[in-house]
Amino acid sequence: MKIAVDAMGGDYAPDEIVKGIELARDAYPDLEFLLYGQTAKVQPLLQNTTRIELVDAPEVIAMEDEPVRAVRRKKQSSIVLAATAVREGQADAFFSAGNTGAVLAAGLLIIGRIKGIERPGLTTTLPVLQQPDQSSFVMLDVGANADTKPFNVVQYAIMGQYYAQSVMHVDNPRIGLLNNGTEADKGDMAHRAIHDALANMAEINFVGNVESRELLNGAADVVVTDGFTGNATLKAVEGTALSMLKLIKGEIMSGGLGGKIGASMLKPVFRQVRSAMDYSQYGGAVLLGLKAPVVKTHGSTKAETVKNTIGQIQELLASHSADQLGTYFAEHSDEMAALKENLKA
Repeated sequence: MKIAVDAMGGDYAPDEIVKGIELARDAYPDLEFLLYGQTAKVQPLLQNTTRIELVDAPEVIAMEDEPVRAVRRKKQSSIVLAATAVREGQADAFFSAGNTGAVLAAGLLIIGRIKGIERPGLTTTLPVLQQPDQSSFVMLDVGANADTKPFNVVQYAIMGQYYAQSVMHVDNPRIGLLNNGTEADKGDMAHRAIHDALANMAEINFVGNVESRELLNGAADVVVTDGFTGNATLKAVEGTALSMLKLIKGEIMSGGLGGKIGASMLKPVFRQVRSAMDYSQYGGAVLLGLKAPVVKTHGSTKAETVKNTIGQIQELLASHSADQLGTYFAEHSDEMAALKENLKA
């Protein structure tokens, strides 16, 4: 299995990306890597080129570039060349820590959607706290589509179910709809329509509406929502966790000698809390619904997270999840067409 890597994307690229790929190469002997980047900057960083091929990509799509325009104009950029390698069959998956919009645009415009899927959804894995039988859950869409129709969210449920089964190894995953209450009649007309559609799908283990305050308590294995709400929720969870840690640290530092002594004794506890809230340990965000895996990790990613994300991609490739999704939507095209019409009514 071969992964095309954007070596130039991210706050610490190419250094941390190269380090992470070498860690992944050592951890996963069945993987090979096509590393796309500016040769003069990347070549000196490589310690060992075993199963790593460096391909020169003279252009770079910066974080501030307008995504679609950059993908169309910077044909020799690391993002475009890596995505093109997947489209042409030279690689099986595409990984980047770069410009999120450009990665999504390259996935859509170059690699392409699975037939029958209207809008791919950006999927991330988040922690579940203090539940012995569940450590994480999947949420989508978390930002690929700001404007989403009810039919798109129903398709996200199907995609999320396959992802939870193949990558997280959850049997019969519980699917929840993010809403402003748990009752079936909660939300606007769009959410009520989505709720009813999912409730009538026999192949979906739909557990109903889920409130945002219950996300980290394990209310579902897969939570579906529109991209705007999903992205806002993700940032709220992340921001709240960081703010709470800063608040605790600030109170300790202002608590005098006794507070600092107590804090030193509780260091292992704080470390565990920070680790529990760090969703980067689960890898990157996957753009589900494309013909091949496209995985985007955080811009501030460092080597260890790069390695974890490559492990996630290995699971995606080994499970053939993209092929399974393609087969499902091909076999259920008539049902999908009828469902789409019903949701328009």
